[in-house]
This record gives sequence, structure tokens and C-alpha cells, in this order.
Amino acid sequence: MHFGLTEEQELLQETLRGFVAAECPPPRLRELFEAGRGHDPALWKGLAEMGIAGLVVPEAFGGAGLELLELALVAEQLGAGALPAPLLGHSLACLALVLAGSEAQQRRWLPALASGEQIGSVAFAEDGDRWEPGEWSLRTESGRLRGRKRHVPHGADADLLVVGTSGGGLALVTRGAGVRAEDERGIDRTRPVARLDFEDAACEALPGGSAASARLRDAGLVLLAADAFGAAWQLTRMTIDYAKTRQQFGQPIAQFQAVKHQLANMATSLEPARGLFWYAAHAFDHLPQEAERAAAIAKHHLTDRATDVARQAVELHGGLGFTWECDVQIWFKRAMFDRAFLGTPEQHRARCADLGGW
Repeated sequence: MHFGLTEEQELLQETLRGFVAAECPPPRLRELFEAGRGHDPALWKGLAEMGIAGLVVPEAFGGAGLELLELALVAEQLGAGALPAPLLGHSLACLALVLAGSEAQQRRWLPALASGEQIGSVAFAEDGDRWEPGEWSLRTESGRLRGRKRHVPHGADADLLVVGTSGGGLALVTRGAGVRAEDERGIDRTRPVARLDFEDAACEALPGGSAASARLRDAGLVLLAADAFGAAWQLTRMTIDYAKTRQQFGQPIAQFQAVKHQLANMATSLEPARGLFWYAAHAFDHLPQEAERAAAIAKHHLTDRATDVARQAVELHGGLGFTWECDVQIWFKRAMFDRAFLGTPEQHRARCADLGGW
């Protein structure tokens, strides 16, 4: 049995690594991070020209027609580069239309989303950190939506919003009259979140929303796990490089046995877990009976490991690691976002227990 990636999947990741290195090197990343907007139109245009914006959109609507595994591999590389881009919410909005939209809705929206001409996002969370479809309370009345959503990724930039409604439904809302966005000043400055107030905003239900909303959540969990994995490996590489150059008592600290052990622990806690998000992404498209639990396992384990690696990276950078000037904070905050968005590891461990009949 083959557990590796195909040549095409490896080429996809290699191409993305080259794009990130060329278009968003550390000085540019720091500039965008400090600006705090989390969106660079030039970077987004470059990703769209590579086909990333429409990776899971069917070819009939201008996309690449690939599966969640390819999208997760992209998320891993964007996490490693801490790339400021609206891919998370955009990809989930595309997937919502693919899974739950009518043919007319798909024809109207998917080509523009696939080309990157328009940006999509999802609005799930409500006050009290309610993320689950069964917890959504916003109701639609006569094609209008009233209420509030929290922690909407790139909510101020999105042209199209997929909003979770009561009963686990999904509704489309376009940016404009009746939608008021307020920056929530989230921890991750590469992925801003907004509070959205819907004030009698026009909406359009997705016909298959109730059946697809849980699957959409699972896809989001897989993408967060992949992003966290990429961020954690980048922190590990950064810390190894720093330990090789930081001198103490006349030699690099990488020569100290305790530091070697800590670096080894960082790497060995991550690499065996790579298969968790690979398998969860594969299950999403091919093993529906296992997909929900696999996504929850990947999310809770990998985001936990990523935040633990981030803490160790700060420790090994010493006093420098706690400063704004040290780039470790960029990936640390990325890992914190992945840990909290769509529910904490504790919440998903409890779900795993329930799904396993424990």
C-alpha cells in the first residue's frame, strides 16, 4: 500500500514553496504582518493565477476539480510561509457551493470565485464560541437575515459570505447593504477576523445546506490541522537554525545536550502526525463513514502539537523569543489561531469520544 504523495501533489507543494519564497520573503512578510490587514491583493492574484483559488471548484466552473487532500497540502505550505491570504474562508465558501448550492448558484458564483476575482468567506461562530451547526441561531425570514456572527475570516474583504443559520442551514449573503463589519483584532495578523452584524440583509439559502454544513465544518478542521502542521515545522526549522548560530560559553547552543533533546522532541512530536491530516483529507472524499472523526482527531492533535512546538521555540530563542522583533511570534500566533478556530482541541477530543462511542 502506498502512503506517499503523487508526483503531481509533490510538484504542487514545491511550486507553492517557490512562490512563497519569491513573493513573500521575511522582510515582506514582516511588513504585511505589522500592517495587520492580512490581505495583499498582489499575493492573492498570484495564488489565483496558479489555480489555488479554485482548487476544489469543478472544471466546468473554471476550477481545477481537485480534492480536499490537495487543498490541505496547499494549506500546509501557506502555514509554513505564514502567507497573508484569505484562502481558508474562500476555499470553504467554494466548497459550500459545490456541496450544497443549486446549479444556478454554482453557475453564478463559482467562476468568479475560482478565478479569484471575487473573495468568499464563511460566517459560522456566534457569541459564546458556538461553532457547531446545531448551535447556530440566526434565522432567515422572507429572504432576509438578522443577527450577528463572530470571528469571520477576512470578513471585511469578502464579496460573498456563506452564513450558518438555525437548523444547520447555509445561506449566501453578498457584501453591501445590511452587512456591517467590525475588525475584532484577532491574534493572527496574517488572517484577520471580523464581527458581522446582519441588519435585514438579503440572503439566499443553499438548498443542500443542512446536509452539507457538518461536512463543511470537517473540511475546515482538516485545513486548520494542515496549516498548523506547516507552521509548526517552520518554527522547528527556525529554531534549529537559531540554535546553530547562537553562541553561549563559546559554542553554539545546538551543541548542548539539553537543547538537542528539546529540538528532537519538537521534530518527533510533529513528523509522525503528518498522516493525520493526510488521512482526514482522504477520508473526506473517499471514506464518509470515517471522515467526521478523522477530521476531529487531526484538528485536536495537530493544533495541540503546534502550540506546544511554538512554546518550545520561544523558550529556545531565549529572551529574544518574547519580543516583537523576533519572527517566532508570527508563527506562534498562526498556531494559536488554528487551535481556537472552529473549536478548541478539548471540544474536539470530546467529540471524538462521542463519535467513538466512548
